[in-house]
Amino acid sequence: MNAFPLHRYTFEDYLRLEAESSTRHEFLDGEIVAVAGGTPAHAALAMAVGTQLNNQLARGNCRVYSSDLRVHVSESGLTTYPDVTVVCGPTERLRTSDTTVVNPKLVVEITSDSSEHYDRGPKLERYQTIPSLVSIVVVSHREPLVEVWIRQGAAWAKTESRRGERAMIAPLAVELDVDALYAAAAEPEA
Repeated sequence: MNAFPLHRYTFEDYLRLEAESSTRHEFLDGEIVAVAGGTPAHAALAMAVGTQLNNQLARGNCRVYSSDLRVHVSESGLTTYPDVTVVCGPTERLRTSDTTVVNPKLVVEITSDSSEHYDRGPKLERYQTIPSLVSIVVVSHREPLVEVWIRQGAAWAKTESRRGERAMIAPLAVELDVDALYAAAAEPEA
């Protein structure tokens, strides 16, 4: 037993806080956690992923969103801001929040020192419960590595792509050029 039990918030408490706050928060199992800003490399990787996806999806019915889009993860107890989200067709909104989407097709997380275990573990498992989701992409901040999780019926299959390779996201008929992603995130020379 914890000497200091955690306060449990309702989802409505969370939505009220988000509406009044200039800081973004994640809602996880009744806790409200501030979402820290990323490093310049993290932001550049997210933008590079979004750009590659947008360039390939621009003429279809899918739309690419930045980390400003809030996603509700079914009934798993998580509402969060993926680094990149793709929604195909009209967005479906949470009944209690018209600024929260419930039907992503693809979510992307860029790892960081503080989020790596969470992104590849508990958060990934929760994402896998979203009925509309067909793919999850995890981009490493440590090395040129892009992990693509694809829904295959009730199971998920993972592929890894490294330097010199392209990460295929078959359900959306797109791919990510690993070298180009990390080149875009490299600090420019003076």
